[in-house]
Amino acid sequence: MIAKRVHALLFVASGVLLNAATLANAQQLDAHFSCSETRDDHGLPTIFADSGTIKVDGSDIKEFNWESSIFRSAHGLECSIDQDDGVQAELMSGADRDAWRFSLQDAHAARSKRGYDISHGFNCTIRVERTGDNVHINPSCPALCGSRQNFSELTVNV
Repeated sequence: MIAKRVHALLFVASGVLLNAATLANAQQLDAHFSCSETRDDHGLPTIFADSGTIKVDGSDIKEFNWESSIFRSAHGLECSIDQDDGVQAELMSGADRDAWRFSLQDAHAARSKRGYDISHGFNCTIRVERTGDNVHINPSCPALCGSRQNFSELTVNV
């Protein structure tokens, strides 16, 4: 997990592309992100990488996909989510921010489709919040990742 590792400067240093466009309606988001970071993970050089697209208009999902991966010299692990997993959006707008909570309509079916056992629970929520020029993506999706930890938490000043 790359939780809390990404800030605007780290995004630039890591070769990240993020495009978050505020459309005519403040309840719309069109975000594309890709980032990677190499870290030492228990003595092994490890690359953590995330990429995805989130396009939403209110609670209507136009496009949603996200892949979060860990690469080590001998193997890699990936965890992904997309519209085929039954993603649904809930709009939570406020006076100074726009926010969405993405969840799965049927986490058990999404997990079974991926071939994971049921011992890791069925929770999967991804909170996306835009406040001014900042977009914050905060996931918790053990339902989709087998024994892999959650997707990475990302914060970007766009």
